[in-house]
Amino acid sequence: MTTATATDEFLLDAYSQTVSQVVESAGPAVAAVHVGDANASGGRSLGSGSGFLFTPDGYLLTNSHVVRAGARAGESAPAASLRVALQDGRDLRARYVGDDPDTDLAVLNIDGVSSGALAHAALGRSADLRRGQIAIAIGNPLGFEQTVTAGIVSALGRSMRASTGRLIPDVIQTDAALNPGNSGGPLLDSRGEVIGVNTAIIHGAQSICFAVAIDTATWVIPQLMQHGKVRRGYLGVQGMTVPVHRRLVLAYELQQKTAVRVNSVEKNSPADVAGVRADDLIVGLDGIVIDSVDRLHQSLGASRVRKSCMIKLLRGTITPAPLYLEVRPAEAA
Repeated sequence: MTTATATDEFLLDAYSQTVSQVVESAGPAVAAVHVGDANASGGRSLGSGSGFLFTPDGYLLTNSHVVRAGARAGESAPAASLRVALQDGRDLRARYVGDDPDTDLAVLNIDGVSSGALAHAALGRSADLRRGQIAIAIGNPLGFEQTVTAGIVSALGRSMRASTGRLIPDVIQTDAALNPGNSGGPLLDSRGEVIGVNTAIIHGAQSICFAVAIDTATWVIPQLMQHGKVRRGYLGVQGMTVPVHRRLVLAYELQQKTAVRVNSVEKNSPADVAGVRADDLIVGLDGIVIDSVDRLHQSLGASRVRKSCMIKLLRGTITPAPLYLEVRPAEAA
């Protein structure tokens, strides 16, 4: 046996041991999530996916689109029967806690378990990730329970559209093979810590898969457990991202090349009360540069709900300086 062959075999064995150890430690926390029609006799299946326990008392994280399988648009909560199948063979009823379609995350709670009785996965930090790190996915693709795939973190800082049209930031791209049914399962690092929640695959592409970063999830989870939803601010404007003319950039010493043009303002909305008009260019909010509709959405977090904010506008080309209007965002429904 050559030295190169021996080295390759050693590295392969080390890789295999790492993946096996992660599966052994985190696997018991991974569950299959089954969604049934609560109004139909026999519990007609509406869909299924994966999830994982993140507390020993039965709180489970999965995807919003999994728990909302078969739900009608606009429903505040999915009217469905939820069950969770654990690795040890137990099939338990689950209670809906809350979900956030804007980040495709949902929290469930398993009924009828003693406090501290369940295996749970440790949550890591996605901010510390580097491209090329090992990424391990565990889930229930195509109905096959506890399937494991492994690859690497292919890219960081991606973004993707949620079903609501909002942008999910800081999405992790991986080449760990995923299939329908993996949704909601954990993406793990070599320490067995959750670094993401598997959420999407590009159909027709070769192993391009995405996971919501766990740092996003750790921001969403407390709000879902406390409020059942993520609180966000609402201005009442419809707008689009547009380029700002170079003459205006220079004249107003702007830090951006794009802004949000207001197409319309809802009557009696916070923006209407503040004096925002159609065709205004929104270029800032409380000192934050607003260069896109997505940036405006991201800036309207819970901390700004019903709080006085300063919105920075350009109105036409005749004002000697940008306009600053005080606005109090309402809470989005």
